[in-house]
Amino acid sequence: MKKTFLSAMFMLAFLVLAWSQSITFTINKKNTAQTISNIGASGAWFSEGIGKYWPSEKKEKMAGLLFSKSFNKDGDPLGIGISAWRFNIGGGTAEQGDSSGISDPVRRVECFLSPNGTYDWEKQKGYMWFVRKAAAYGVENLIAFSNTPPVQFTKNGLGFKTEKNFEANLKEDKYAAYAEFLANVITHFDKEGIHFNYISPVNEPQWDWSAKFGKMNQEGSPWYNEDIYKITVSLDSVLAAKKIASKILVAEAGMLTALYNGGGPATAQIQKFYSTNSPLYLGKLKNLQPVIEGHSYFTDLGDTNIIKVRSHVKDTAAKYQVPFWQSEYCLLGDGYKEGVIGKINAIDCALFLSKIIYHDLAVANACAWHLWNSWEPGNANTDTRYYLLALKNNAANTEGDFTITKNLWALGHYSRFIRPGMKRIVTERSDKLNDIQAAQDIMLSAFTDDKKIVAVCINYTKTEKQISLQAPGFAKAKKIDQYLTTAAAGDNMKHYLLNSANDIKLPARSIATFVLE
Repeated sequence: MKKTFLSAMFMLAFLVLAWSQSITFTINKKNTAQTISNIGASGAWFSEGIGKYWPSEKKEKMAGLLFSKSFNKDGDPLGIGISAWRFNIGGGTAEQGDSSGISDPVRRVECFLSPNGTYDWEKQKGYMWFVRKAAAYGVENLIAFSNTPPVQFTKNGLGFKTEKNFEANLKEDKYAAYAEFLANVITHFDKEGIHFNYISPVNEPQWDWSAKFGKMNQEGSPWYNEDIYKITVSLDSVLAAKKIASKILVAEAGMLTALYNGGGPATAQIQKFYSTNSPLYLGKLKNLQPVIEGHSYFTDLGDTNIIKVRSHVKDTAAKYQVPFWQSEYCLLGDGYKEGVIGKINAIDCALFLSKIIYHDLAVANACAWHLWNSWEPGNANTDTRYYLLALKNNAANTEGDFTITKNLWALGHYSRFIRPGMKRIVTERSDKLNDIQAAQDIMLSAFTDDKKIVAVCINYTKTEKQISLQAPGFAKAKKIDQYLTTAAAGDNMKHYLLNSANDIKLPARSIATFVLE
């Protein structure tokens, strides 16, 4: 009995010692990886009613939460300072009304181009209110994307498909007209002083985007790789002729696996568009931004799968020397539940969101990361799957209110301090956990602009942890700021000034950003 008691006490002492020891993360400036282009979010569907009808006080507050880089008197961020804002160029389903076949009026989108060939720049007024605000706040990158060509150019006169054949819903003789339309939108707002850095003509081409008339939930069109090539070449030609500086983005794959796997009409897109031996090679186009875009939806079920898919993306993109941008993600699938039955609380949703951002940046080597969607109706306390701000609005979205979710701050831990041009640093950890083990423990990614270090740390465990940060090659930090988010109501990137980068305590189930200057 005595021997058993002593063994138990020894084991307990060992565990206490293990829990109390700091994990040291080494951030060596010599070990750099990708350069960050931007981190941002989308403002689709509900932006129209909010920007057009909601009171100024509310929508100004919403804009500030996304775009502001300012701090309050305690040093807490007033907003998450995103560096990219995605704007949806509509296809004209709103003007069609119920004849659009899209069931939810809020998800129908106006089009600047009328069927008679004239432009009405008062359309999408609510959307553009937020675009102008983003520009006024100094958001570095404005991105225009399209889910469907204007309905007058589509094969069936609708903003979606009614047959499941995966063919592009664009008339064969309207590729040039569609490219001209996109270029005219960019040109108009350039003259107004609103510059879209990027234009994306195709979105999630792998999906069939088909439904029975009256049962569809949004605009969308599938595209074969050959058709993506065709519209990209056409758009490149128009942008060059008009001397437009905006760059084309391709191809917004609906799943990351479609970037490297074959077998379908819109798959293996890295190889198809960036292999010099491919007949669909796009790399020589002058107005193309030489990156490959994909969405992280449905590749988030289980840590092994998360890491395997993103490793494939990294390796394939590296082989063809093309940077990867993650251009849409929310908790659309059930991966965020991690086997839990029932509702998931807000901090756990936020932690899972931050976990996917971490893996996209640190495993897939993403150079950009964009969230879908900034605001949608929902609860701020549980299952905050699709939004940063939870809306309570009327059916027409002409009035309502919003509540901040923990997701806002989860994204903010990355977007606020990891600025365009920063390089990621490959870190080393003293506990030697591999990627799969770390996915349920401490996850830390680090970035630098040579003047400061930004480290984002996720404590995914249910216990308090300690970490230490070592940064060989950097001058000793004169100032260390910590921004902390936990389940507590007041812990939303809450600011603390630290005296040391050693033995930093991380509360259970928390996200922390450290800025060392």
